[in-house]
Amino acid sequence: MNAEFPMLNTTLCYLEQGGKWLMLHRVTKKNDMNHDKWIGVGGKFERFESPEDCLLREVREETGLTLTNYRLRGIVTFLLGSLTEYMFLYTADGWTGELVKDAARNEGVLEWVPKGEVEALPVWEGDKIFFRLLKEDRPFFSLKLKYEGDDLTEAVLDGKLLPSSLRDATSLKEGG
Repeated sequence: MNAEFPMLNTTLCYLEQGGKWLMLHRVTKKNDMNHDKWIGVGGKFERFESPEDCLLREVREETGLTLTNYRLRGIVTFLLGSLTEYMFLYTADGWTGELVKDAARNEGVLEWVPKGEVEALPVWEGDKIFFRLLKEDRPFFSLKLKYEGDDLTEAVLDGKLLPSSLRDATSLKEGG
């Protein structure tokens, strides 16, 4: 890896059940760039892992659940200063096991949140874009999000720049 321009691979998964997403309120980890934000479950790739390997391991570690039905929904590229992160975004609606709500294990607090209320929580601005894409059931997408600090400065969906008016729209379907 080029130390001057590091790259990171991660997964993120939103488990869905009864019109709700399983959300992780990141409140326990020190020096966490996601501190106080609500996100899905997931994490960094380990050596030799595929996206699916990472997804299954991270979900099991953070929730105690073993996924049985999941779908890759898109790839989100984050530009964060000199860091480039490639995040494989999944949703899942099938699993086995018992949900473990242990803040120390989960790096925060796990809660089932109605899908319609998620965007009102403290989430990253770019997350609101991919929540709309998930809601619209896009079969697959590539989303590039550029941040300066906590501010989203650029969003590119499937190679096309999203103007700020479309980033804030309720729908991302053709024509806004």
